[in-house]
Amino acid sequence: MRQQVVSQTGVGSSETIPMNLDSTPFNVGFGVVADGTVTYTVQHSFDNPWTTETPTWFDHPTVASVVSTDADGNYAFPVAAIKVAVTAGSGTAQLTVIQAGIA
Repeated sequence: MRQQVVSQTGVGSSETIPMNLDSTPFNVGFGVVADGTVTYTVQHSFDNPWTTETPTWFDHPTVASVVSTDADGNYAFPVAAIKVAVTAGSGTAQLTVIQAGIA
């Protein structure tokens, strides 16, 4: 998968980035760049973002409630979609995602 970039300014959630569940290995790397005062969490869902009206979101185990600093992480297990949620502040969190195995 080519780099996918989404961002969220102020409280709320970014657009979702759907993952390719047919990719082997599934491996996904991501990074978040924080600009300004912002508290954010990277989240994932196992629900299909194309067919589920209200997906259930889970916080990433290590990139959660990050305050105004850049962070990176990965997913070694399949997830259907990824997004960044800003929970406080007026700054911006920009999420970049790269999935292995797809050009």
